[in-house]
Amino acid sequence: MDWDPGFIDRSPMLEPLREHAAALRAYGSWPLRHDLQRLVDARAIGTAGGARLRLVAPSVETESYEQRIYLRGEMPHRDRDWHDLFNVLAWLAYPETKSALNAAHFTASDREREGRPSNARSLGRGPVRDALTLFDESGAIVTCGDPALLDDLRGFRWKRLFCESRERVRASMRFFVFGHALLEKALHPYLGMTAHAMLLAVDQAVTAALPAREPETVDALAAREIAALAAPQALSPLPLLGVPGWWRDNEEESFYDDKSYFRPGRTRNRK
Repeated sequence: MDWDPGFIDRSPMLEPLREHAAALRAYGSWPLRHDLQRLVDARAIGTAGGARLRLVAPSVETESYEQRIYLRGEMPHRDRDWHDLFNVLAWLAYPETKSALNAAHFTASDREREGRPSNARSLGRGPVRDALTLFDESGAIVTCGDPALLDDLRGFRWKRLFCESRERVRASMRFFVFGHALLEKALHPYLGMTAHAMLLAVDQAVTAALPAREPETVDALAAREIAALAAPQALSPLPLLGVPGWWRDNEEESFYDDKSYFRPGRTRNRK
């Protein structure tokens, strides 16, 4: 897809990034690395390793991607690439969570390295890093002040959640797309888009005061939960097009009858 200065208007899933993408509307062509670096510098974003975040050209390095960010603040960035642009925007909108993710990756890779036999040729990812990567690429954050609604989401009771409890969902739940691969997909939403969601139970007053476009409070809450991502199963599947207001067809109850999208649950959970 070519550069579109109004890309942020393509989907309500992109709403939390609106403030940080506002400066990009002035660009008639792709903003380059140094343009985005100015936005990063304005936010004074740092890593848990103590370095300031810097966008650098991709190169062959002995250190891993996550190590470079943690130790030196160097994040490889490809110009004219939606995936990498949304990664920068995710850092701008959720700096605490992105920093916590990077630190958790760094710690987990060290532990995996320590546990690897000395004659092993490669280092495979364990369940912790699998979960961290899944959340970083395809994650969403859901805050909710109504425990019953979270139970329905965990239980794959989609019709009860999004149809029967639709007004309660609007009042008590907030949905934030976090993963930069999902944010890129939101440019062209399609039936089948599914997030792996971190579910945060919060006081109802927090949700009531939390507009969908303000991720700051969510960022602080999610950052504290990164340590709980011990395996991919810690995240809950969430069919994004089922969220009220995110897809025109979901105003019809029959939309949720599509079992190929609104699946009844993980195989291991079925009786």
